[in-house]
Formats: sequence, C-alpha cells, structure tokens
Amino acid sequence: MTFHLWSMFFVAAFLVSATPGPNMLHILSRSVELGLRGSFPAMAGCLAGLLTLLTASAVGLTALLMALPGAFDVLRYAGTAYLFYLGIKAWRAPVDTGDHHEEMIVAVLSPWKVWRVAYGVSVSNPKAMLFAAAFLPQFINPAAPKPPQFAILLATFGAIDVIWYFTYAMGGRGLAAHLKKPSMQRLFNRFTGAVFVGFGAILLKSKPA
Repeated sequence: MTFHLWSMFFVAAFLVSATPGPNMLHILSRSVELGLRGSFPAMAGCLAGLLTLLTASAVGLTALLMALPGAFDVLRYAGTAYLFYLGIKAWRAPVDTGDHHEEMIVAVLSPWKVWRVAYGVSVSNPKAMLFAAAFLPQFINPAAPKPPQFAILLATFGAIDVIWYFTYAMGGRGLAAHLKKPSMQRLFNRFTGAVFVGFGAILLKSKPA
C-alpha cells in the first residue's frame, strides 16, 4: 500500500467517523452519565464492535450474508429491536436532583456491563458491514498481498474512531455541566431515546445495496 493511497483512506475514514451515529451518541450519553473515565469501557466496547464488523467484512462474511436468503433481514430486525430497546430505556431513564447522581450510577453499572452494552450498540447495525465491504476494497492494492493491507486499514479506522470517541466524550462532559436540573436531564434523556429510535427506524428501512 502506497502512502498516497493510505492518506486518501485516512481522510475518507476521518470524515466518515466524524458523522454522528449510534456509537458516538452512546459514548456521549455515557460520558454525561458516568463521567469521562466511566465512559472508557463504552469506548472499548464500541471499538471492539467496530473491529468485529470490519474484520467480518474483510474475511468475506459480507458475501455470505448477501448469499443467504433472509440473513440480512434477520440481523436487521435484531439490530432494530436492540436500538428501539435502548431508545425506550433512555426515554424512560429516571432523573435525579442529588449531588452524587453520577457516583450512584457508576456504582450500579460495572465496567463489564458498560462494555457489553456498547458492544451491542456497535454490532447491531449489519449495514455497517455492507458499507465496509464497499468502502475498504477501494483502498486495497490488488497487486500486493491483501491481509497486511486490510490490517493497516482496520488499525487506521480504529485509531480514527478512538479520536472521535474522545472528542464526543469530552463534549459529553461539557454538556453534563448544563444538565444539573431535572428538567434538562429529562429533556436530554428523551432526546437521546428519540435519536436511538430514529437510528432503529433508519436501519429497519435499509436494504443491502
């Protein structure tokens, strides 16, 4: 892979990753809820889910998914249901007027549970696997061995996503300062819930290209 080809991929991936999606919204909301450090397991879960989808695409599971009748729809419905569940849960999340609300939530949510939920958010969109199947090959040199090139692209995409994870998490910490009032907490919870349901609706209508 030439440096020119890699640099083109870097710019394209940077712009794609910057687009708000379920992962970024989830990390932002976790940062508001748990603090910057508390959102680290969510970042790790989203990254693990992303790398799972990209790796699956690279090894050809996308072609298998397209070849099996109904397989994409099954995953699409499952992903939609999960996003709807997260949206309803966020919409109905309780608000708290105490000064130690963040500490109470951290005590209830273990890092493993935070990681697990974030991983589920990240892998709940089979459309991302299809996108990767269309996106990654454009930056592969067919005359060179493919596995090392895929490894470079996956590592680059993952590193870029981590940068944006921290950016959104820092934004969440800044937003948290304005969510002290229960009315603002409730508004944020309902906005987050509505957006997750919206992502689910978009996924429900999506079809493989």
